[in-house]
Amino acid sequence: MKKFLSMIVACMAIVFSLQAQPGGNMDEMRAKMKERIKPMLVSKTAITDAEADKVIDIYFQTQMETRKLRMDQASSEEDKAKKAKSLKEDAEKQMKAIPLTDEKMTAVNNFLEEMKKRQEEMRKNRGGNN
Repeated sequence: MKKFLSMIVACMAIVFSLQAQPGGNMDEMRAKMKERIKPMLVSKTAITDAEADKVIDIYFQTQMETRKLRMDQASSEEDKAKKAKSLKEDAEKQMKAIPLTDEKMTAVNNFLEEMKKRQEEMRKNRGGNN
């Protein structure tokens, strides 16, 4: 579950960086995310192009929902935590329904964790706190 949460966080960072670009709408953001991540995801995890598209779509949608949840001022922290847990569980079910083998799931999790670490290093090197 920790790896899954880490994957969500890593992909959220990518989505947020895409959102900062002017003129970006949801379809453009998703396309840019696929363009940047998909080749590495396929080569490092041995999943197919179709599986990679599905993985990215699932994470993108989960990130958008998680972002909306975090921005929701009307919900309590407890409600947000419950909803976030539900979002994570739904995403995990969707991933299993692709279907990805346990081996492929592990490879995807490892890839996204590595990507998250690289992004954190880049932020540190830029001196940003984002």
